[in-house]
Amino acid sequence: MTEHPLPGGRPPVEEGVATLEDHGPPESPRDRVNRRWHEILQETRVAQTGVQILLGFLLSLAFTPAFKDLGPGDRALYVLTTVLGASSAAALIAPVSIHRFVSGLRLKREVVEAAGRLMVCGMVMMALTIGCTLLLVLHVVLRGLIAELVVGVVMLWFGACWLVLPLRLRRRARQRPLL
Repeated sequence: MTEHPLPGGRPPVEEGVATLEDHGPPESPRDRVNRRWHEILQETRVAQTGVQILLGFLLSLAFTPAFKDLGPGDRALYVLTTVLGASSAAALIAPVSIHRFVSGLRLKREVVEAAGRLMVCGMVMMALTIGCTLLLVLHVVLRGLIAELVVGVVMLWFGACWLVLPLRLRRRARQRPLL
């Protein structure tokens, strides 16, 4: 490990290891926090929209005529799915509330860290909400074990897209030599 801070106030990294921020001019700690905050805002807008649409769909299902025909297992799945959707919405919208309550208190770094954690939590719950919603719909459409198999494959795809790929890219970036 290099013990001296790098230009621009960036924290030390292992020698010969590139970081994702190594492209472009060095940025100050304040610039980095501002950039990260704007990135989180953009990511949150995308995720919030998706979970709000999904939650609206879920909430409306209980008022459809076909809802009466759901068995106890599917009703329990519906309740779980709706609670996951509402919890995901809460986690994804929370950074806005946090920012509003602490605005002007010079806590942007802490807000960015908390927002990042809430985003991860909200995204996990959103993936579970999508999986449960798909299972609920496929129970009605396909019936039987095929619904669970299809949902299992879709959830593996979520894991590949939302976890495996980003972790591989992150590892690759850390293995890249500094230029």
